[in-house]
Amino acid sequence: MSKIINSGGDEAEFAKPLYVPIKRRSFFMYAGATAGATALLLSGCSDDDDNGVTPAGMVNLGAGDVGVLNFAYALEQLEAAFYARVKASPASDFSATEKDYFVQVAAHEAIHRDFFKAAINRDAPGKIIQDLTPVFDTIDFTKRASVLSAARTFEDLGVQAYNGAGKYLKTPAYLVIAGQIVSVEARHAAYVRDLISNGSFADDSIIDPITGLDKALEPTAVIAAAQGFIKEKLDATNVGK
Repeated sequence: MSKIINSGGDEAEFAKPLYVPIKRRSFFMYAGATAGATALLLSGCSDDDDNGVTPAGMVNLGAGDVGVLNFAYALEQLEAAFYARVKASPASDFSATEKDYFVQVAAHEAIHRDFFKAAINRDAPGKIIQDLTPVFDTIDFTKRASVLSAARTFEDLGVQAYNGAGKYLKTPAYLVIAGQIVSVEARHAAYVRDLISNGSFADDSIIDPITGLDKALEPTAVIAAAQGFIKEKLDATNVGK
């Protein structure tokens, strides 16, 4: 049976326990979302039990809300690791403005990663996935063009990932936060795209010309696209189920 807690206050109260582990980088310090009523805790929820069998050696992201959060956490681990590397050793042909930009984005992605880690550990103890090992062998971090191309890949994929997985979240508080995070990812994607080719920030390769909406991908398709950058093999087949 699902475990419910009544929160008479708003989502700031729901988020309060995460202030300490994330400290001054807390995502909730600027999330600002408010909504009353109830919050569904992930631990002990039958909806979040895994379905099927994960092949040996693969990392199962899980099912239900915890599966979606682990899915997002995996992607944020990848992005945070990439931007930390860019920040530590910026491309030799970056402008001063571009260097400053990547310092800011590195902070954003670290906040997103730490939020998901704290949220899953708080609400679904024992169900968080392991720390992942990034594989960036195909990226030349000394060259602007290579870094920007990789950044565009990660940011476009991130937007499509949140757009595709958001519909599977059952807990309103997490859906609100996911919506706020994807808006930040979209800003990153737009800026990087314009650095590569001015005016490409909203072209038909990422915006559906029929609906006028950002494109979306199912979790399994996202993981398939990201897998080449992650050492561990991820199983997203139960995400959203």
